[in-house]
Order: sequence, then structure tokens, then C-alpha cells
Amino acid sequence: MKNMLTVISNALCRITGRNVGAQTVSELLIDLSEYVNLTSPAAPALAQTQRQPPKPPPGTQVLVSRSFADFTPQVTFDIKKCDLHRLEEGPPEKAELTRDQGLQYYRTMQTIRRMELKADQLYKQKIIRGFCHLYDGQEACAAGIEAGINPTDHLITAYRAHGYTYTRGVSVKEILAELTGRKGGVAKGKGGSMHMYAPCFYGGNGIVGAQVPLGAGIALACQYQGNNQLCVSLYGDGAANQGQLFEAYNMAALWKLPCIFICENNKYGMGTSVERAAASTDYYKRGDYIPGLRVDGMDVLCVREATKFAADHCRSGKGPIVMELQTYRYHGHSMSDPGVSYRTREEIQEVRSKSDPISMLKERMLSHNMASVEEFKEMDVEIRKEVEEAAQFATSDPEPPLDDLCNHIFYNNPPLEVRGTHPWAKLKSLS
Repeated sequence: MKNMLTVISNALCRITGRNVGAQTVSELLIDLSEYVNLTSPAAPALAQTQRQPPKPPPGTQVLVSRSFADFTPQVTFDIKKCDLHRLEEGPPEKAELTRDQGLQYYRTMQTIRRMELKADQLYKQKIIRGFCHLYDGQEACAAGIEAGINPTDHLITAYRAHGYTYTRGVSVKEILAELTGRKGGVAKGKGGSMHMYAPCFYGGNGIVGAQVPLGAGIALACQYQGNNQLCVSLYGDGAANQGQLFEAYNMAALWKLPCIFICENNKYGMGTSVERAAASTDYYKRGDYIPGLRVDGMDVLCVREATKFAADHCRSGKGPIVMELQTYRYHGHSMSDPGVSYRTREEIQEVRSKSDPISMLKERMLSHNMASVEEFKEMDVEIRKEVEEAAQFATSDPEPPLDDLCNHIFYNNPPLEVRGTHPWAKLKSLS
């Protein structure tokens, strides 16, 4: 040990030019500390050199992390004015968006988009069978409506229902498992694409226009119970000429039911353009004696503000209101429709490039420093992972057993016999 101290002391003496005669480890440490104090730069200068990162090699991309304080927390945007029918004032032409809201809306819409693209893939692999109507392109409608009402409010829609099933609280895993007819699906694998349900969500209805009078009935229940709730009753432009819609309008207006009738006008009813199917394409005026709004359905903020306005109208006791959301679907009417026999690929691409609801929100947030490109990329990776894991579950979960076939037919508990394919085949419904 003494020889080691002598060697280190002599080396320190040569470096510093000072007489160093340490006899113990403690004395040597003191000499070393004095040397460091003499040769080290001043503390502030040292701190500055430490804060400067080393220069990367030429051609290297540098990712700089940013704190939440660097982002704009809230921005007020100008939005498109709504066309009005029998209304003196409409929704505001400005919409406030917080950073948290923007990220939430982006995640919701991007999740719906990725989920629908995965459903398209599973259908083409013949893992999903039967009817399947996809919602990609119309995500701003589902996200904006949900942002404009309360979770305790009620919603009923047609067969293009995957997006609303998600916004009403059902997981991607349960939706995809329902599409593949598995036990873990939201309707236990027995409903499929058109029949998914959740608390305060009544489907998913396969009969064109049939959900609209049902929505009026739900609104009647809200009025009867006096709970200050309302019902959003959705339908497409293809169903807008159904007689039962006008019967529902009439009854809702007579009784001043708290019902928002919403026409999602995606420009085509199956393969027929609205101009060829309807003598009047002003669907927001179809209620005649009921006030109406025509809204940009590709802008989530426009949809949100219009829905808030319509909800306030209903809750104030003024009765029903009609909303027309001008939107667009990227896929065909259903998976059996390629979607390009009655419209051009250029038309679809033009809408994608100019009016895509997800791109529009993302560009707004980036241009106003409300989020970073890296943040959106990270979110996209998380969403892709969630959808992939959901697809794995939807293809590996078992199908429901035959014994479950007749359960959940009626709400009442006592078991009952259900006739099978002939009078001698009896099945039991136990729940």
C-alpha cells in the first residue's frame, strides 16, 4: 500500500509541479481534490458545457424530446358556418380546442380507422363472413357526436355501426371478436357486424330506417322519466326517403321529444348518388316543421359544436331537431361493393387529400404547436399494436357453443323451449 501511495504521489507531483508527499490515503485524496479545484473551470461554465449535446455525425437525424410546457394548451379555431332551417341562430363559428381534447379526438378517430382497415383485411381472408359495412372516412361524425353529448345520453344507429360501438365504450378487442363470431365478442359472437350493443347504445340495426322510430321511442322514455337525457337517432341518406322517418318526425314534434335526428349524408345510398335518389337533397330541411342544421361532417370540431347546440335545444324543452352531416365513406357500401363502379378513384382520392378528418385535425394541431410529429407517430404505433392484439384475440378466441344459441332471447329469467329447424327439434333458452 505504501509503495502504491508513493507511486501515485510522484505522478501527481509531476503533473502539478507541486511537492506532494502524501503518507496516507486521506492525505492523497486531499491532494487530488486540490488539484481538481485548481484545474476545473468555474461552475457556471461547466454547467454550460454540460448542457450542450455533442454534435451528431453528418446526415444523422436528431430527435429532440419536448416537455408539455413547450406546447400551446388551447387554441380557438374558425369553423365552417352551418346552414340553418327554422332557426334564428345556429352553432358558433369558432371552436375552442385544448391539447388534451385534440389528442383524444385523434386517438379515437385513428383507432376507428385502423380497426376498420383490419376488419377489411380479415374479411378478405374470409375470417369475417356475412354483412360488413365499414366506417372509414366518417370518423369525425362518431367522435364529434360523442364529444357533444353525455355518456348517459342514448344513441341508436343503422348497420354501419362499428365506429359508434367504439365511441360508446366497447373495446376494439370485443368489436373484432364480434365480427369474427367469437365468444368474447360484445354480443357473445351472435350479433355480428350489424348487431352490437352497450349501455345507452342500442345498435346496430339491419333494417333500413327502422332505428329512427325506435330512437323516438327512447326519447319518449327520457321525457317520461324526466332524467334530462336525450336520444341521438342516426340514419343514412339512403334511408332518408323512408316513410317511417316522417312518422317519427311527426310524433316527436307533437310531443316535443328530446331527440336529435341525424342524417349521415355520405353522398351515396348503396351505389346510388343522392342526386339520383332524392328530389330534394337538403336533408336538414326534411323535418319541415322541425328545425334543422347542415354541418361539415368531415370536421370533428364542427360536428362537436353542432351536436352541443342540438343537445341544448332538446334539453331546453323545444323538442326535436334534425342534423345533416355531410361526410364521405372511403370503402364501398359493404364489403361486397368495390365502391368504384359508381364513382371514380380520383373522386375518392380527392376527398382523402383535401377533407380527411384525421389529417385535418392533425395539421391543425401541428400548425398551432399543440403537439409534435413524434407524439402522433408514437400514438399511431400504440394504436396499431392495440388493433393487432385485438385481431389476434378475435382469431384465436373460441366460437360460442351450440348450447348458447338460444340464450338471451328474452329479458325474463324462466327457461323456455325454442323450436329448432323442425317441430321435433327443441332447444332451451336458459337466460
